[in-house]
Amino acid sequence: MKKGVLLINLGTPKSPSRKHVRQYLSQFLNDRRVIDIHPIARALLVNGIIVPFRAGKSAKLYKSIWTKDGSPLLIHSKNLQRDLQTALGNDYVVELGMRYKNPSIHEALDNLRKQGAESITVIPLYPQYASSSTGTALDEVYRCLRDWEVTPSVKVISKFYDRDEFYTAWKSLAGDYNFTEYDHIVFSYHGLPARQVIKAGKHYGNDTCKIGTCCNDITKNNQYCYRANCYETTRRLVRLFQIPEGKYTTAFQSRLDDKWLKPYSDKVVEELPKKGYKKILVFSPAFVADCLETIYEIGTEYDEIFHHAGGVQLDWVRSLNNHPAWVEALKTWCTEF
Repeated sequence: MKKGVLLINLGTPKSPSRKHVRQYLSQFLNDRRVIDIHPIARALLVNGIIVPFRAGKSAKLYKSIWTKDGSPLLIHSKNLQRDLQTALGNDYVVELGMRYKNPSIHEALDNLRKQGAESITVIPLYPQYASSSTGTALDEVYRCLRDWEVTPSVKVISKFYDRDEFYTAWKSLAGDYNFTEYDHIVFSYHGLPARQVIKAGKHYGNDTCKIGTCCNDITKNNQYCYRANCYETTRRLVRLFQIPEGKYTTAFQSRLDDKWLKPYSDKVVEELPKKGYKKILVFSPAFVADCLETIYEIGTEYDEIFHHAGGVQLDWVRSLNNHPAWVEALKTWCTEF
């Protein structure tokens, strides 16, 4: 009998073709946790407007980051799976599942079952909890396990922004940067609709969330609030790298409309040169594997915005990917069970 580990990431199209991108977007955006509106309204919006009009543009973006080996997100995730398997040894079996498209969570769990996993540690690879990422990934895990004749012992790591090993990995990865050489540091997290953050707060009885100072520390009411998780991540990274107050900004990227979490990363990047900040460094601590949002949105789009606004140099810190210190962090969490 072995101990199983299930790593979960968001997913990726099979190829950057319009057909495969359309299939990916359709599965992704029809998820009730991603677009949390009435099912009929969601179906009309996603299938009648968003996917038909967005597929072509998204396909071009995916083509710009695609490598000869395929999707960067999938490559980094598979490399992490491989290295964690090596680190854990033969008593463990590590599988990778994507919430959308392949390899699927169902396929990954079935592989664990066939290899005799008597227990499973489930790790959605999202540092900060959100219903539309961690929540939907766990939904799918529970849905698949419901049909098993024998249900194994399951441990879930639903967030890890509050675990020391996560920051040890960042220290190892980004420790060579000389932060004093930069005029400003931007911590850019994936955005969410503000209403989803408020809904998460209400789960623990917090009916007074105003998307404000309530995120200045972590309490029992906001421990699963995505925005609070992000600000706490920034605070810990600032202490870790000894970044002075006033020299950094927490912002949110990838918004779809003006009702998402603010400030918006692209607007922050655009405004910094006007304040005299000519050399900046961008962290993306919501992503542990480089993907469209880091490689293109930050590495290309924000770089262009910054230079167009008068900036001189924008550097960005790569994601943890399969860095040895990140593998060691995951190994530590897996061996707790």
